[in-house]
Amino acid sequence: MTGNHQTLALLLFSAFVAVTLGITTWVSRNRHGSAEEFYAGGRLFSPMENGFAISGDYMSAASFLGVTGLISLYGYDGLLYVVGFLVAWLVVLFLVAELVRNCGRFTLADVVAARMNERPVRIAAGTSSVTVSVLYLVAQMVGAGSLVALLLGGSSEAARNWTVIGVGALMVIYVSLGGMRATTWIQIVKAVLLLSGSIALTVLVLLRFHGDVNELLRAAAERSGHGDAFLAPGLKYGGDWTARFDFISLGLALVLGTAGLPHILSRFYTVPTARAARRSVVWSIGLLGGFYLMTIVLGFGAAAIVGPETVRGANAAGNTAVPLLALDLGGGANSAGGTVLFAVVAAIAFATILAVVAGITLASSASVAHDLYASMRRRHAKPRSEVAVARTAAVGIGVVAIALGLLARDLNVAFLVGLAFAVAASANLPVLLYSLFWRSFTTRGAVWAVYGGLVPALLLVLLSPVVTGSPDSLFPSVDFQYFPLQNPGLVSIPLGFLAGWLGTVTSAEPPDEAKHAETEVRSLTGAGAV
Repeated sequence: MTGNHQTLALLLFSAFVAVTLGITTWVSRNRHGSAEEFYAGGRLFSPMENGFAISGDYMSAASFLGVTGLISLYGYDGLLYVVGFLVAWLVVLFLVAELVRNCGRFTLADVVAARMNERPVRIAAGTSSVTVSVLYLVAQMVGAGSLVALLLGGSSEAARNWTVIGVGALMVIYVSLGGMRATTWIQIVKAVLLLSGSIALTVLVLLRFHGDVNELLRAAAERSGHGDAFLAPGLKYGGDWTARFDFISLGLALVLGTAGLPHILSRFYTVPTARAARRSVVWSIGLLGGFYLMTIVLGFGAAAIVGPETVRGANAAGNTAVPLLALDLGGGANSAGGTVLFAVVAAIAFATILAVVAGITLASSASVAHDLYASMRRRHAKPRSEVAVARTAAVGIGVVAIALGLLARDLNVAFLVGLAFAVAASANLPVLLYSLFWRSFTTRGAVWAVYGGLVPALLLVLLSPVVTGSPDSLFPSVDFQYFPLQNPGLVSIPLGFLAGWLGTVTSAEPPDEAKHAETEVRSLTGAGAV
């Protein structure tokens, strides 16, 4: 990119970072240091504010960069991500949101441990939550690196690596100083910016084709080099049985994974009541529905206007399709309009990444402090001690995410998020649903459900083409690929549910009927909820 692109984009990056650091500093001066303030923002947010924050938390680099890139490269098959990401919220609305708000306090483990032997359940759920969060963070790091590589013309590997390190450092600062309140306002600002930018780009794409969506699709099919096959299923997930099962596996992971994501579940504790949590989800569904409809237009717009070959040439995984589209819509590489629009979109994408990593880091550090530390070290740790541990944990999680982000820099961010969703659906969703709806569920069942989904999911990923055995693997020169699917959800999700059932029916401990009755009343009515 030209010097003008770099200068303007860096100025806009700096402006957003300055604003968000200002919010964080202001909040840190007005906080009370309590666990409720740090983990849940004092439970003071309205449904609309929380709905925007949830949207900001969910509209990650996977949505803005990865999904549009996949649509521009694979056409119809890229739509699977859009459908999966959106349909998942119906599961959250009808099965999870209100009940989680009533039963828990800060984390997923609070819900499960309410009627179980607390220590082993908290350790298992905390371990799973941290694992899912780190996987999700890696995707955001990869998105940040891809964005800056495009900005600098792809020539500076050092700059790309330093960007990943810088994003990690910023997320630690946001979480350590501002907690949930600062993170929430950063996400609200980011959601407004991202929706505004998406609307502007969508309008420009439709104007380019005179509002004729059919013309847009025809142009995308012609430019793709695949003809009508670009608009039909099978370009990416057609062919042999492996690709077809990968399609099913990914769909299951996307639809079921959202309800098990720690940073999404933690957002339901930032509102005062369960009714507010439910209304927050309704707000987020409306905002996300509009956004994902726009990503379809942007993905096919990138295919029609920029072309898959150009997109792939800038980034093999397609992560830079939207910035390249903005550059063309603004008038091209050497025009003032192209420079401004590219810089604005790049800054919005960078803001997206910063806001999402802050939310994920907060959720994972809360799991470390509230679940793992409180269970393994000091079962009755003081709230201020927990908060101090959470701030320290944010640093450690940031270091791990940075290292993995540098390793996985050539993978598509939407694909990486799909792996995180698969692990969440395998380990967190079974134990959550069993705890809420199965009267006979036991402590052994809860622990087995978590590890019975988590361990197979991670093991299958290690043995899959993602890690070794293909030119696109993390380690292409090594081959210990024994599992043919790229996404483990088709196998690991049923295993998580099966392990929970098996652990319960083989458990010697009788289910605590009184605790279940108390949990059931609390989940349905909110009586006794924090």
